[in-house]
Amino acid sequence: MDLSSKSKLSRLIGCQLTSLTYICLALVTMVLFLRAVVLHSFSGYGVIEWNNLDLILSHSLLLNSHDEGIRRDKYLEVPQIVWGLNNQKIAFARACLTARMLNRTLLMPSLSASLFYKEIDRLQPISLDKVFQFDKFNSLCKGFVQLGRYSDLKNQTGIYDLQKGSGRKWTVERDMEHLKQSSRGHVDEHEVVRIVGKNPFLWHDHWPVEDYARVFECLVLVDEISKEADKVVSKIRQIGKKHRSKTEMIQSDFDANSESSSTATAPYIAVHMRVEIDWMIHCKKLEQRSGINQICSSKQEIIQRVGNIVSSESPTVVYLAVADSLLNDSSILSGWKKGLLPFEKKKLGVDGIYKKHPYLIQSAIDYEVCSRADIFVGNSFSTFSSLIVLERTQKMKRMGITRSCDIDVRWPSYAYNILGESNGPQKWMTNMSDSTLQAISYGSNAITC
Repeated sequence: MDLSSKSKLSRLIGCQLTSLTYICLALVTMVLFLRAVVLHSFSGYGVIEWNNLDLILSHSLLLNSHDEGIRRDKYLEVPQIVWGLNNQKIAFARACLTARMLNRTLLMPSLSASLFYKEIDRLQPISLDKVFQFDKFNSLCKGFVQLGRYSDLKNQTGIYDLQKGSGRKWTVERDMEHLKQSSRGHVDEHEVVRIVGKNPFLWHDHWPVEDYARVFECLVLVDEISKEADKVVSKIRQIGKKHRSKTEMIQSDFDANSESSSTATAPYIAVHMRVEIDWMIHCKKLEQRSGINQICSSKQEIIQRVGNIVSSESPTVVYLAVADSLLNDSSILSGWKKGLLPFEKKKLGVDGIYKKHPYLIQSAIDYEVCSRADIFVGNSFSTFSSLIVLERTQKMKRMGITRSCDIDVRWPSYAYNILGESNGPQKWMTNMSDSTLQAISYGSNAITC
């Protein structure tokens, strides 16, 4: 190659490198711009639609995934997952993380559409992909955990039944050692390892909160259920917008150009109100056993503390996520601070949406409505409330927010059973550094800013 050819080659390579540099700089600038826009939206009491945020978070999840480690020719099978929605989500995540440790793909388990704690024969099995998107889960959790279908099996080897131990002698350490032994040797040669015994919610917990949060992020509702939640949220915001428009018309008759941005998309508060009889009996016993007196809350206490969160008197809808037994209890709708407009699903006129679905789907809809709220208020000893706060904390963490005590943040959460500043509820973010999920399970209290 002569000097002239070498010179041309050098200039060509230089141009390509320069172009690549400019492209990289442009991409970095774009990312920083988007981050600045989103973080700017954290200030103030406005609204960001969850759908837009989920696009950003989904992309972030995919970028953070690594396609390695999870074998697709070895599987783990677990018993049917039972009990309430959030107990089932925890059980599913625990099964996923157990499969991850064994370096196996989890065969898609059955959930339970009905809620029967003792009458197992009355449980209504429902395939997980009827509630959550199968392909979306594998896409978002690629390289971390993996779901498989029974149709993927080649049936080249027999199934190995792995009996889970029980009783006081079956300690956390013994359980972990048992799992380690099952990840090698003759057990690992089997295509399918089937865990028999109690359901995964009752297994010993070996996994940090961050791992559970990672699995929960990958659980995306199927379109049919998500659209039902959309209808409820839309109705809430329509009512809020209507009431705000009336108030602002009265206040601004003299100003023809005073259309407020608050009427564009009205924010709302969601309160997971646990005051039904069976909960009050449960929490009173829990207070007696634990010596903690900040578990139960009366209706009046909840109403008073929620009223001390928002200082503005602009009409704001308060969606009350309550048990069906309270839908005819008018006392939960009275006594609220001026400007707060309480609605439960019956008063909202959306109870028909819930009634056409089994218990599990009804819970999933309510969970989604509460998760999307601009402000969420719950009980820190409730698994339902705790998982909502965990997922909201994870979303804020991915946006660079790690504290909520001393700053105003988007999507704040509060625990009404614990007294906070100005006689309001305590600000609440999940401690994502906990070594197990015990901190947000029944009988535990994880309040952190």
